Amino acid sequence: MKSITALSCSFAFAFAATLGAQTDPGPRGGPPRSGQPLRGLSGAELQAFGAGRGVFNEIDNVKDGLGPRFNLDSCGGCHAHPDSGGSSPAVNPQVAVAVKFGAVNQAPAFIQPNGPVRVVRFKRGANGQPDGGVHNLFVITGRNDAPAGCNVQQPDFTQQNNLAFRIPTPTFGLGLIEAITDATLRGNLAANANLKRQLGIQGSLNTNGNDGTVTRFGWKAQNKSLLLFSGEAYNVEVGVTNELFPQEREENAACATNGLPESVGDIGQQTAFMRFLAPPQPAPATDSTTRGAALFTQVGCALCHTPSMTTGLAISAALSQQPVNLYSDLALHRMGQILNDGVTQGNAQGDMFRTAPLWGLGDRLFLLHDGRAKDLGDAILQHDSPGSEAHQVIVNYGGLGAAQKQDLLNFLRGL
Repeated sequence: MKSITALSCSFAFAFAATLGAQTDPGPRGGPPRSGQPLRGLSGAELQAFGAGRGVFNEIDNVKDGLGPRFNLDSCGGCHAHPDSGGSSPAVNPQVAVAVKFGAVNQAPAFIQPNGPVRVVRFKRGANGQPDGGVHNLFVITGRNDAPAGCNVQQPDFTQQNNLAFRIPTPTFGLGLIEAITDATLRGNLAANANLKRQLGIQGSLNTNGNDGTVTRFGWKAQNKSLLLFSGEAYNVEVGVTNELFPQEREENAACATNGLPESVGDIGQQTAFMRFLAPPQPAPATDSTTRGAALFTQVGCALCHTPSMTTGLAISAALSQQPVNLYSDLALHRMGQILNDGVTQGNAQGDMFRTAPLWGLGDRLFLLHDGRAKDLGDAILQHDSPGSEAHQVIVNYGGLGAAQKQDLLNFLRGL
């Protein structure tokens, strides 16, 4: 069997040969088409959205609960492009926060000024057993707001083969995604079964281990609800304990000196912001993007990237029985050796990832779960490696003419 390095090289050659005359149009220019509240919100919901946006973007210092280990000092810093709630910005704020207020952190080699924002997981722990957990990049040691005597050290990030990276997932439209019923997701996954079988597409839904309901947030659909998603991220990424995650991840008594939980109510406000955040608006259709949309279905992309579903009943009229043009089935699929990150979360094994929603793709700077790609054509081809359910779909894509591929790329960048 070829090594991952050899496979990467072979796919690089395949990419160069397949690219031909078509080019990725790149991120859209002009004003962002996202970051606004949903239409139809009540006055109280609009107020909650605005207040939540402020909490989402606030910067936490040590007295507010930052650390002792953290990846950034605000939610909005990671989810910044093209507007608040998005994904990684072009300039990586992690570089500056590494030494903020006199901190003595060294930015690891995989954290670069030109991005993307990254979180690192260890595939295996020091005992050699599977790990998969987030190991924070930075510590508060040396900061002028850190407790005297705090001297926790950064983890060792030099074992490159043990590292798995993730970039921030956009939070636009997540309230609509949360409001899709489990029955709708299960029915959608079962639809077009014969065609999926012919193309080698299977897929499965990640589920909650206690009640069996569908989980749907995160790169591996590992989180059940927006509140859980918010509470876990606030604790894991910023280091702020809260009512859902009230224990410090680093309990060194010289550093963890705040009363716990450090934040009560913030995750509820952050959740309100994400729940009422509208999905990105697509660009106006053109002849090229219309042809591209048809090709998207023709080659089989739409079998996993489901163009639209409908929400169930919700207590907010803005979320109840609404169309969700997310371009995702929110299911797990095997993506092959190239994208395998060696991390298991719930039912999702190392090579399994949730189908990424494509709405807002036109604004995204970094692609795939770890931000390894900036070129859309490259990202498409990396869907195909040994073991990938997308193999035949990518073969179908490769059989298109250069002009057809350009239409498809134009369509995707218009989302």
